[in-house]
Amino acid sequence: MTECTTKPLTFSSLGRRQIVADFQGGDLTSDGGLPLLREVDRRLGLIDALNAAIFDPRCSWLIEHDQRTLLAQRLFALAAGYEDLNDHQTLRNDTLFQALTDRTLKAGQAETDALSSPPTLCRLENRITRGDLARIAAVLVETFVASQATPPKELVLDFDATDDPIHGQQEGRFFHGYYDHYCFLPLYVTCGQQLLVAYLRPSNIDGAKHSRAILKLLVQRFRREWPEVKIVFRADSGFCRWRLMRWCDRHGVDYLVGLARNTVLQRQARRIMIQARWDHRRTGQKQRLFAEFPYAAASWDRPRRVLAKAEHGDLGDNPRFLVTSLDGAAQTLYDDLYCQRGDAENRIKEQQLGCFADRTSCHDFLANQFRVLLSAAAYVLVETLRRVGLAGTELAAAQVGTIRLKLLKIGGRIVRSVRRLLIHLASGYPLQNVFRAILDRLQEGRCRPTRAP
Repeated sequence: MTECTTKPLTFSSLGRRQIVADFQGGDLTSDGGLPLLREVDRRLGLIDALNAAIFDPRCSWLIEHDQRTLLAQRLFALAAGYEDLNDHQTLRNDTLFQALTDRTLKAGQAETDALSSPPTLCRLENRITRGDLARIAAVLVETFVASQATPPKELVLDFDATDDPIHGQQEGRFFHGYYDHYCFLPLYVTCGQQLLVAYLRPSNIDGAKHSRAILKLLVQRFRREWPEVKIVFRADSGFCRWRLMRWCDRHGVDYLVGLARNTVLQRQARRIMIQARWDHRRTGQKQRLFAEFPYAAASWDRPRRVLAKAEHGDLGDNPRFLVTSLDGAAQTLYDDLYCQRGDAENRIKEQQLGCFADRTSCHDFLANQFRVLLSAAAYVLVETLRRVGLAGTELAAAQVGTIRLKLLKIGGRIVRSVRRLLIHLASGYPLQNVFRAILDRLQEGRCRPTRAP
């Protein structure tokens, strides 16, 4: 790393002792826990699969930074909290990042040669094609399939859309009336805490657009791998479309979907709603009553089973309606299955707040989709660390930001020799035993490597 003389930073004195700092510490790192994510990638083979999915048109004998190194540099930086390309102007000189990317040096290059600059990473983003994006999306699905040690009996697929505010003149920029600002409308599909789909869309569309096609592709892939698996489609009322439900009926896919209230539904639930009001008046406690009935909107192909929840509390009525193909008591389906859909919203928050999926500031729409998929891949690395390495620990349910703070942001001093790269982590680090246990777990066994599509 090039060491330049910089003006020292002078802080308030401590008695007679001055406190002075500079940026000439040499091979120090604030991300000493990142080698854990490299172990995760070794377990998954994710970066290699992403590299195989992206066509590289450059002449191999003319390039300095190979594509795999670019991808590793970007993913590890996102996981470590460096969301912008400009961060790489100085981050590229970090010795630990240089080691984590497995950079292949050509003859005559020094071991300390810097990683790629922001313009190089920008060129990668802007040469991505639709075919590349499709293959990257397939890698996420294949990573999920490879993560299942035994055939699952049931998969509950959560579909949800959210807003991604934009502040420039990006392609696909539209104003969304519900969110009241210019935004994209990405679609996410999760199964438990694992991410399957991160699909960027313009906001001038129906929120359920392309969800039927995506569900079809996922079902086909999962049943090819696990023919007997039960699949449940779960979503809010924004995805209640009769053609989607008809496809599910014809292909043996169950569904539990929110249904927007209307006068017909409220009339059907009128009796239990009145009962809930009377019970609240009598007891002073919030009341929840459930019922079910067949219902078909005018556009539907046939009636379907609808579950109604009549809730009344101090704030008044709060009715909810669901349409489902599942058997079981209405309250059980609502409380034990549908309400768990809220966890999918936490996964989206982790994507946008923890992995910076909302940094869609490129002008080109495909480049922004690529950024969303890079954030998704970074999330897969951290989620695998949580699911495999942190199971049973105090951080088993930690969010991405907490995992970054507790496990990745560790100060360290790097000592290089011919035979090894030694990272002296901070002696006062409070989770040393957890850190050792995580590394042991990650190295115990290897998942099937992710297959490139």
